[in-house]
Amino acid sequence: MSDLSELEIDALAKIAGELSYYQLLQVEPGVTQGALKKAYYTLSRSYHPDANRDLPEKARESCHQISKVLTEAYCVLRDPRKRKAYDDQLGQGGGMRIQLAEAVASHAKTESARRTGTTPQGKQFLLKAEEDLRSQNFASAIQNLQMALTFEPGNAGFKEMLEEVRKKQKEAK
Repeated sequence: MSDLSELEIDALAKIAGELSYYQLLQVEPGVTQGALKKAYYTLSRSYHPDANRDLPEKARESCHQISKVLTEAYCVLRDPRKRKAYDDQLGQGGGMRIQLAEAVASHAKTESARRTGTTPQGKQFLLKAEEDLRSQNFASAIQNLQMALTFEPGNAGFKEMLEEVRKKQKEAK
């Protein structure tokens, strides 16, 4: 039997969608993975419908609703990429909830820009560098990546690729 009252369960079920994932899991935004997991498991055991099977049907349905939102919150916050997308959404004044598909799409968009560039010139030089790599012309690939970085100096994907090409060039010597 749960220590929760029907009134507490009903109240939380009504506001669960309005709380941030951090508020729902009763953790701070900088929470560690271990503390996050502990908070989730503690709360999920308290609100799991099976743990509250002695309650009336309406309260069990509310527990089920709360459990779903708790699981959603945990799934987003335990994944560093999804958590970053969620934190970005909160920082931009977005909603308190994020659908997992939205988090994945946001990450995919960021990754695509990181890999392919955001400016026409950056993309152009990246394509030239990739062509050079296919023909094993490391010196030209490095030069084209450096040019791409002049147009997109903060592009981490270009920087990573440049380091990889430099390593390949050293290995080929």
